[in-house]
Amino acid sequence: MYLRYLFGLSTSAFLVVGAYMLFQGEGEAFNVGRFLEEVSPYAWANIGIAMCIGCSVVGAAWGIFLTGSSIVGGGVRAPQIRTKNLISIIFCEVVAIYGVIMAIIFSSKLTPVAEVELYTKSNFYTGYALFWGGITVGLCNLICGISVGINGSGAALADAADSSLFVKILVIEIFSSVLGLFGLIIGLLVGGKALDMGAA
Repeated sequence: MYLRYLFGLSTSAFLVVGAYMLFQGEGEAFNVGRFLEEVSPYAWANIGIAMCIGCSVVGAAWGIFLTGSSIVGGGVRAPQIRTKNLISIIFCEVVAIYGVIMAIIFSSKLTPVAEVELYTKSNFYTGYALFWGGITVGLCNLICGISVGINGSGAALADAADSSLFVKILVIEIFSSVLGLFGLIIGLLVGGKALDMGAA
């Protein structure tokens, strides 16, 4: 529901600004290509790195929230599940570690560059590669954290009802934790071809 309002608000703002620029004789300033060329490659790279670590940590926190509440709730009825189900919390925490690792790898490509040498093809490629690589890793880890949290929640409640179900549900949880690994691999492939900033 809120997403619809946010989309409507952003679309309305976009149309109002575009119409204002068009009717004021500044329609040529409404140029996406010029925007992409004038924004610093450092900005694109840093936004990608921020999305990488930010979405990964949010996904891990969301998964821990889902799993932890079920472990605590199920632990009231069956106290023996509390220790065994901590593996679900570890799976969620690994998602945040993936984001931190990729943010460190991406940030190692940001070396200081003189203003004159900043807007080169190589630097633009690096900036865009880190931007999209960071978004890919972050969103994969966000979805992975939620998926692991939901499966971990189910594992805790099923274990509280019947302890023989724990291993079977844990296998499904392992498969959902692989989603974050896929994002990590794609991020490495996208960012691996990017040169360091300022490299020829």
